[in-house]
Amino acid sequence: MEILLYIFAGAAVGLAVGVTGVGGGSLMTPLLILFGFPYHVAIGTDLLYASITKAGGVISHQREKHINWRIVAALGAGSIPAAIITTLLLRTVFTHADEYKELLTTSLGIMLLITSLVLLFKSRLQPSSASGAGHWLQNHATPVTVVMGVFLGVFVTLSSVGAGAIGTAILMILYPALQARHIVGTDIAHAVPLTLVAGLGHMLFLGNVDFVLLACLLMGSLPAVSLGTKIGAKLPNHVLQPVLAFILMGLGIKFAAF
Repeated sequence: MEILLYIFAGAAVGLAVGVTGVGGGSLMTPLLILFGFPYHVAIGTDLLYASITKAGGVISHQREKHINWRIVAALGAGSIPAAIITTLLLRTVFTHADEYKELLTTSLGIMLLITSLVLLFKSRLQPSSASGAGHWLQNHATPVTVVMGVFLGVFVTLSSVGAGAIGTAILMILYPALQARHIVGTDIAHAVPLTLVAGLGHMLFLGNVDFVLLACLLMGSLPAVSLGTKIGAKLPNHVLQPVLAFILMGLGIKFAAF
């Protein structure tokens, strides 16, 4: 019965991702924690789950030439080393997963709150190029991208949340001339290696991956994402995303105040 429950959970999250376009980490990790999985196992398993489910999207976007690999490289230059260092620090500084539980819960809460705010105010994120801030960001886009990559590398490793929605927000702010489909393609192309490296770190150095759970989630989610995409095309996204944003905000407050 538990296996069926996990398959159903994977299908439910996959369907929600397809309908709303929001990354699975912000939904899957809290759900696994509510199921009773330890925080570190939920986060580690979800990171590998995210890398596998998003890998197909990279192929599709590359085929359509929607990926700006220069930006992916700049983000990765910050995020990949940060993910590796964060994992090694967790292994070196702490002797047991219970010792860094509070760090994980707080990071998860913060990232869920940021994700919810991104969803609510996404249309207002892009600064005017005529403004002082907008002009400065465009002139220093590459170094700022690397710094933002470091931020994502640290907090995605600690929470499994943010590679999608927050990564997209960063691209929208730093590269306002980038078309929406290129923002999505570029963000996915960066999210896959980031979540893969962070997930492998949790697996190899921390032992935080449940492989049976991972297989069940994938069995449910992979077909459901495709179905959700078809359903989402017929539903009002301007209504769905704010509802989801408030749910994530409530979860974020819960975990941040744990």
